[in-house]
Amino acid sequence: MDPIVSATGTALVSAMAADSWQQVRTATTALWRRLHPEQADEIAAELGTLHAGILNAREQQDHDIEEALTGVWRLRLQHLHVDEPSGVGELRRLLEEHLAPALPPDEQRGVQSIVMKAEARDHARVYMAGRDQHITGS
Repeated sequence: MDPIVSATGTALVSAMAADSWQQVRTATTALWRRLHPEQADEIAAELGTLHAGILNAREQQDHDIEEALTGVWRLRLQHLHVDEPSGVGELRRLLEEHLAPALPPDEQRGVQSIVMKAEARDHARVYMAGRDQHITGS
């Protein structure tokens, strides 16, 4: 799964439990309206259901339900990404401009940055990528 899709799904579910959930729903629905307008009304309704479900899960301290909801929305976003590969920039924008700011500061750090560190010694090679990587030659 694309890291942006995964981070966006996680942030979406958490942001739907925040006070600004209506703005998050509006921004997410607008994304669908741009990429798949025929699904936008359905998504808006499902986000309302998500809001109720995540609040209930957190009230009951049911981490399994919260993880399941996160998985469902990661898959929805993955399907959106597969159907519209050029939409990854839109997902990143949704994450950075609407979802991450709606999260508490400790959760924002988890979805905004990816830190990769590597150390090579002697004749070792390190290949790192935040996404696709193609290596040719020796």
